[in-house]
Amino acid sequence: LAQAERQRTPVRAARPPATAPPRRAPASSAAKMGIDLEAGGRVWTKPRVSKSENPYIRLLVKLYRFLARRTDSKFNKVILKRLNMTRKSRPPLSISKLAKFMAKKKDGKIAVVVGTVTDDKRQYDVPKLSVCALRFTETARARITKAGGECITFDKLAL
Repeated sequence: LAQAERQRTPVRAARPPATAPPRRAPASSAAKMGIDLEAGGRVWTKPRVSKSENPYIRLLVKLYRFLARRTDSKFNKVILKRLNMTRKSRPPLSISKLAKFMAKKKDGKIAVVVGTVTDDKRQYDVPKLSVCALRFTETARARITKAGGECITFDKLAL
C-alpha cells in the first residue's frame, strides 16, 4: 500500500528560492502608510461624549459638566466621566454587592451608582441604605425603602 501511494504522488524537485530584489514604494505613497505606534499607544485628545438619546442622561451630563467646571470637587468630575461612558461600561449592581460595600462605611453615607441597582433574592436582609443611581428596578426600590433607606436620583443629589 505504501509503495502504491509513492507511485501515485509525483516527486517534486526542490526549486531554489526566488532572489528578486526588494520592492521600494515610491516617495508619494509614503504619506499613505500607517504610523508607528509607540508602546503607550495613541493618545486621545478629545474626551468621550455620550451618544445617548435619553433626555434624562443628556440633562445630567449638562448639569454635571457645569458642576465639574465650576466647583473644585473631584466627585463631580468622576460622575461626569461615568455618565459619558458606554452602556457596556455601566453594568448593573445588585443590592447584595451594594450592602457588602456599604457595610464597612459609616452611617450617613450615600452610595452613588452610575448605572442600575437591581434586586437580589439571595440577600435575605437588606440594611438601611441611602442610594443614588440612574435607575432602580421596582423590587430593588421597594426593598430599599422597606428597610428604611432612600432611593434618590442624580438631580436630587446635586441640589
